[in-house]
Amino acid sequence: MRKLIALGALLLPISLAGCVSRPVVMYAAPPPSPALADANRQGYNDGVAAAQRDIAEGRRPDPNRHPRFRNPPVPPPLIQDFRSGFMAGYDQVMRGGAQGPGY
Repeated sequence: MRKLIALGALLLPISLAGCVSRPVVMYAAPPPSPALADANRQGYNDGVAAAQRDIAEGRRPDPNRHPRFRNPPVPPPLIQDFRSGFMAGYDQVMRGGAQGPGY
């Protein structure tokens, strides 16, 4: 038993010598541009307003009917981001979660 403890005491520093920490390198996508965030937020707010109008006027829920969804008021590279935000806001209201524009 003593030989096992002595061997363990001898091998422990040797086994830990290989555990030198290496620098951690993380690769992350660059943050989205502020224009993307603004387009998404604008789409969300427009979607909330559109859904609230549909509810107030007793219309069937259909975000594709709204002109701002079909023709977003943003430059072409931001259209998808705007529509994504619009759908999120519209769905949030239709599920009873959003009370007004915000983000």
